[in-house]
Amino acid sequence: MENSATLTVGGYLAKRLEQLGVTHYFAIPGDYNLTLLDEMLKNDQLKMIGCCNELNAGYAADGYARAKGVSAVVVTYTVGALSLINAIAGAYAENLPVIAISGGPNTNSEMENEILHHTLGESRLKYMRDIYEKITVDSVIIKHVADAPLQIDQAIERALKFRKPVYIEIACNIANLDTATPANHQFNYDSLSDPDTLKEAIRHASDFLNQATKPTLVAGVQLRQAGAIAAFNELITASGYAVASMPNAKGFVSEQYPNYMGIYWGPVSWPACGEIVESSDAYLFAGPTFTDYTTTGYSALINKSKLVQVEPNFVRVAGKTYHYVFMKEFLQGLAKNIQKNSTSLDTFKRIRGEAPPPLVSNAPDEAPLTNRYLFSQIQKMLSSDSALIAETGDSWFNSMRLKLPEHCGFEIQIQYGSIGWSIGASLGYALGAPKQRVITLVGDGSFQMTAQEISTMIRYGINPIIFLINNKGYAIEVEIHDGIYNQIKNWNYHQLVEVFSAGEGNAWHTNVKTEGQLHEAIDKALKHDGLCFIEVHLDPNDCNKNLLEWGTRVAHNNSRPPLPTK
Repeated sequence: MENSATLTVGGYLAKRLEQLGVTHYFAIPGDYNLTLLDEMLKNDQLKMIGCCNELNAGYAADGYARAKGVSAVVVTYTVGALSLINAIAGAYAENLPVIAISGGPNTNSEMENEILHHTLGESRLKYMRDIYEKITVDSVIIKHVADAPLQIDQAIERALKFRKPVYIEIACNIANLDTATPANHQFNYDSLSDPDTLKEAIRHASDFLNQATKPTLVAGVQLRQAGAIAAFNELITASGYAVASMPNAKGFVSEQYPNYMGIYWGPVSWPACGEIVESSDAYLFAGPTFTDYTTTGYSALINKSKLVQVEPNFVRVAGKTYHYVFMKEFLQGLAKNIQKNSTSLDTFKRIRGEAPPPLVSNAPDEAPLTNRYLFSQIQKMLSSDSALIAETGDSWFNSMRLKLPEHCGFEIQIQYGSIGWSIGASLGYALGAPKQRVITLVGDGSFQMTAQEISTMIRYGINPIIFLINNKGYAIEVEIHDGIYNQIKNWNYHQLVEVFSAGEGNAWHTNVKTEGQLHEAIDKALKHDGLCFIEVHLDPNDCNKNLLEWGTRVAHNNSRPPLPTK
């Protein structure tokens, strides 16, 4: 790193990323960002990861933010920034602070009424900022050197405060101009509640829960956004209640807790879990997102009169709302006022009955591979050093029934549900959490969207184990609404590893159709120090039974007729 008293605009941005703990950023070069990349590359604490396209780079930044807490991706003006938009919209929906950085036109071009390449063919050039305003919490154009430090810092502050993406566009002719050296600055945003409102909310919630006969707890995805996972764990221990996780919060709560019931997902919950939650006379949902997907087409039976709903900046107790109450402080205070009550847990243990039979098969090694058997073997692979990335589709439902070891990572994109997300996200997550071996579950239809990023993993020596589930089409769409459009052209997927390697790297691939072949593949993958690509062939109709019910209910919600007009 240069030891000068000042840094360039690009150097300033790079230094701020370094101070945030970012060690990698994802990039696609284009002539508007080349000078910016030159300046960022001078920071030897950061490593640029060149991706195959902007969408994949954005998915990688999404995965990196999940592992590291914040991420950055650099693209060029319009053609790059527009290609990035889908991934940034997903990060917005999933509450991930991704810093989207774009090179911009020369500061003189708009004033001189120039028509530029990579634009809409008009002289107005602020439209990218306007477009990104819809999917970020801050969208800025930096055209003046003196303003650059403040604009960069304010954008980063908003990304971290709101756990959402921001867009920073830097004009190509100022990226290498001197500006300032970043002062030490703590980007720390633990919002403080209104003390009187906090006290009243805790009193109301604790009275409500302490008077209940069999209360339960449910973890929601916004626990991460609010930085309140540890506080929720305090409440689990203090209360003794039976606890469940919503599907997009799987992995936030240790599945080794003695009072852990499993996944609450309405009618497709873990056995007995849904019945316990929905029959409770009081339940606390911490950071939930009640959507058509998380409620199985709004068929989950949640009664608002029995609900304590804890959101990042407000609490609602049986219909009464307390604003300016922040989740972390509320959960910590509630844990000190809650009375232990194991009734819901005792009931769960009683009605659960015998444990379900293990996911095994007594068939010979030559038996055709089944969905059930595949995931029984993936279960055995998991450890505290693993991280599971599950793609949209049948992998959602199969991964939900896996029991995670302590500290095993888990990521899913259930709110936005953009197919193809998992490949880029696996790249980013692996770089952000290098001590965990990523195991990726992706269907053939999803993989066709983003297959190129396998080459980036090989290029940089990333070592995920990727299970490509070849069931000849879009399984999740088939169960929601079938049609000829759900059929895809089959590929020899595993052979793409040879194409993408081109004689370089240490990737390995195989093709699996039987149980015996699966055993051999997993044994080799666990020992191989490099990317492993295992293509597994399943019957198109061999899907998780919960997908069938979930798809039917979501389809029913989608197909409601229009409300009558007056």
